[in-house]
Amino acid sequence: MNRQKAIFAAGCFWSVEDALRKVPGVLEALSGYTGGHTDNPTYEQVCAGTSGHAEAVKVTYDPEKISYEELVRKFFSLHNPTQVNRQGPDVGTQYRSTIFYGTDEEKETAEEVKEELAKTYHPQTIATEITPASTFYPAEDYHQRYFEKHPGRAVCHF
Repeated sequence: MNRQKAIFAAGCFWSVEDALRKVPGVLEALSGYTGGHTDNPTYEQVCAGTSGHAEAVKVTYDPEKISYEELVRKFFSLHNPTQVNRQGPDVGTQYRSTIFYGTDEEKETAEEVKEELAKTYHPQTIATEITPASTFYPAEDYHQRYFEKHPGRAVCHF
């Protein structure tokens, strides 16, 4: 089976991971940290804003069942991409909206979808960053599949 990876940051990773895990064609969704300057950051470092990392989700998917473009569109539907460094009550650079691309083709796809969707948000501006992927650090075990471990917990945002 062909497997591809994609990394998205859209606020609190609990809700993003849960939503992306349920998308047909997604094989795995893993909460973690990326885009910063601290090696092996902890949740506390990321929350304090000292690591430079965003809360993010790394998705492993089957490109024969779902395309990267479809995942990018799903990403945009999961949060308010016009908010800068926040989603709902969560505020800080760790909650920024970012697509972390791995190839030039992914970058181009993300930019095209962002540009197309910009019309639907006008006069607001989409704040989503499109940046090269860097090392992804999985979050601590207690963050993985958080809503499955805590049934009845309200989602972080949307």
